[in-house]
Amino acid sequence: MKKVNIMLGTINDVKIFVNTVAKYDFDVDLVSGRYAIDAKSIMGIFSLDLSKKIELQAQTENCDAFLAEIKQFIVD
Repeated sequence: MKKVNIMLGTINDVKIFVNTVAKYDFDVDLVSGRYAIDAKSIMGIFSLDLSKKIELQAQTENCDAFLAEIKQFIVD
């Protein structure tokens, strides 16, 4: 499993992010506080507090291409 923090600041960011994640076969979860949602669910993402960092958990070890595609959303 690979973990990184992301920020989704706009509605367009969420749309681009979900479309990118949907291309991959492995599971990707977003964790914010006590909530964990499927990153492929646009409605689930909008239920999170998007003003804060969100932890992304990619359920695979080989996700370099995926992380390269979402690098614009990754924060420290």
